[in-house]
Amino acid sequence: MSGVHKFNGENGQYQWEDVEGEELKMEGVESVTKHVLIGEKDKAPNLIMRYFHVKPKGHSRLERHPQEHEVIVLRGQGSVQIADKIIPLKAMDVVFVEGNELHQFTNTGDEDFGFICVIPANS
Repeated sequence: MSGVHKFNGENGQYQWEDVEGEELKMEGVESVTKHVLIGEKDKAPNLIMRYFHVKPKGHSRLERHPQEHEVIVLRGQGSVQIADKIIPLKAMDVVFVEGNELHQFTNTGDEDFGFICVIPANS
């Protein structure tokens, strides 16, 4: 079903209408909230678009899996580890992570770090 989730950036918060954040509570993840912007609820058959909010000193899990990621940084400063390289990131940088590539996103700044990540729907 086609639709729009309007952005509400009041008070520096990144929030979209009808999209709830889910704090990720799993081993290897620190201070990360995920928002599914477009996904199963929208009946999107091919892709899932998510926004990740990472608090200072937070990070995603160091992991590898079959699906690729396409990422655009919206706010803050961070880094991405891809294999054995750590690359600094800032707003409007884009990242492609190949399937089965070891990777991790980390907030390296003193402010919130946020990025959009698109993955295949069947992952």
